[in-house]
Amino acid sequence: MKTSSKARYALYLVVDIATHEDTGPVSLREVAGRHDISIKFLEQIAGELGRAGYLKSVRGASGGYLLAQDSASITAGDIMRAAEGGFLPVSCLDGAAESCPRHGGTNGKGGCCKMSSFWYGLRTTLDDYLDSVSIASLTT
Repeated sequence: MKTSSKARYALYLVVDIATHEDTGPVSLREVAGRHDISIKFLEQIAGELGRAGYLKSVRGASGGYLLAQDSASITAGDIMRAAEGGFLPVSCLDGAAESCPRHGGTNGKGGCCKMSSFWYGLRTTLDDYLDSVSIASLTT
C-alpha cells in the first residue's frame, strides 16, 4: 500500500514549518529547496491545509506560512486526511456498498463485503496510528 505524493508532501510541509517557524513565517520556496518539491505543488497543498485550518499565510516581503494551531495538537493523520481526503484501503468503506465493484459478488454469492470487517480493521489501525503521531513529535 502506497501513500500518495500529495499526502507525503503535505506532511513534509507541515513538519518543515513547525521546525522553522520560530524564526518567522516559512516561505514555500525554502521548503521546496529543502525537500526538492515543486513550489506549484506546495502552493496547492498549502491552500488546502489553510482552508482546513492547519496553516495560516502571512503576506509581505518576509511572508510565508505558520501553523494555525500548536504542533502538539495537530496529528499526522489530520494533515494527511486534509490533503488526501482520507484513507480507504478499499472502496467498500466509503459508506455506499454500491461503490464496491464486488458488491454482491458473482452469482449472488457475495464478494469483498464478506471481508469488510478486515478492511475496516485495517483502516482503523491506520487511522489510530496516524492520529497518535503529533507534528511536534516529528520535529525532533
